[in-house]
Amino acid sequence: MNHEALSQIVFEESHVVSADQDARSLFRGLPQGRDYADRLIDAMATCQLVAVLESVCLREVHRYVDSDEETVVGQSIECRHCAPIPRGARLRISGWVEGIGERDVTFRVQAFDDCEQVCDGTICLVVVRRREIARRIERKCEAIARRELFLAA
Repeated sequence: MNHEALSQIVFEESHVVSADQDARSLFRGLPQGRDYADRLIDAMATCQLVAVLESVCLREVHRYVDSDEETVVGQSIECRHCAPIPRGARLRISGWVEGIGERDVTFRVQAFDDCEQVCDGTICLVVVRRREIARRIERKCEAIARRELFLAA
């Protein structure tokens, strides 16, 4: 991880909210079902907003890691989704590095639509060894397989 280069990261970009990023589209596929989803407001789901912000931060950090040996994962996200965001809105997203640890980097992120600020928060990412995280995931998959085998009996 290149600490000096990471400390210089600043970004500004735009994102147009697509129809499939609204709360109704997201919640239709979840256990609450279509009836529940259809009662929600027709605006961007908070988790979709967080995913857009996190993806930009991930992209920036990936430029400074050895992708054969390392990968970047989310550690914590604190965001205040402070205004509704309709489909088709153009978001102006900005962010900068607020802090760096031995293996982590924290971004300050903000998003505005044409009318107001819609989000303010921090996203902390951690650089991990690819083999270690793959090994942990494999162990969990094996545990799930054992559980499913047991339940089928």
